[in-house]
Amino acid sequence: MNTAPLISILDDEPEIRTLLAETLREAGFRTQTHGRARDFEAALRSHRPDVCLVDLSLPDTDGLAVVHRLALEEGAIVIIVSGRAQVQDRIAGLELGADDYITKPFDPAEVVARIRARLRRPNAASETGDHARFNGWTANFDSYALTSNAGEEKTLSHAEAEVLRLFLTSPKRLISRAQMLDALGGTAGESFDRAMDVRISRLRTKLGEDPKNPRLIKTIYGAGYIFLGDVVWG
Repeated sequence: MNTAPLISILDDEPEIRTLLAETLREAGFRTQTHGRARDFEAALRSHRPDVCLVDLSLPDTDGLAVVHRLALEEGAIVIIVSGRAQVQDRIAGLELGADDYITKPFDPAEVVARIRARLRRPNAASETGDHARFNGWTANFDSYALTSNAGEEKTLSHAEAEVLRLFLTSPKRLISRAQMLDALGGTAGESFDRAMDVRISRLRTKLGEDPKNPRLIKTIYGAGYIFLGDVVWG
């Protein structure tokens, strides 16, 4: 049985789909390709990909809507591969839950490198386990769920889970923007900073934090963030 990571490609350009699929198979990945969002989403019912490569300009729907659903419902790593190079498109994609953004035209080797970097990141922290308890909450990184002591469950996107895991593995220590960039990957600049702000804001909301006076995730202006909770793994 082939246990190589499965990469699902959604792009309406046949040449791009063929280029990506051939490059990824040569790199040792399994692939699925789709030209329309409805076919892509139908395939998700029977196969759960490890990484989804999603174009934004699709013939039957807005690619950003697909990215948002993937981030909220599937827990897959989502990388946008798009000809939209404007900063606002990058910010929108990352805000909606994408883990990375690659603009066309691209070097196929860079796509492979970005995918491998993303797939390595969860394993880098696997020594801590898949469950962590802190301040009345349990984070399950296997099912991307956040559960309160009262039993209320909230879904985490993959991008939100990465940020939360970073905080939980380094509690009560300052985490700078540079450290976040190094740990989570991406490209330095306005789009990365904005995406981090949005993900942290969403985590605070899910944790029931007062946005004006958060207890767990503290912003140290000009320096970074500190997670102040008491964390137990396992």
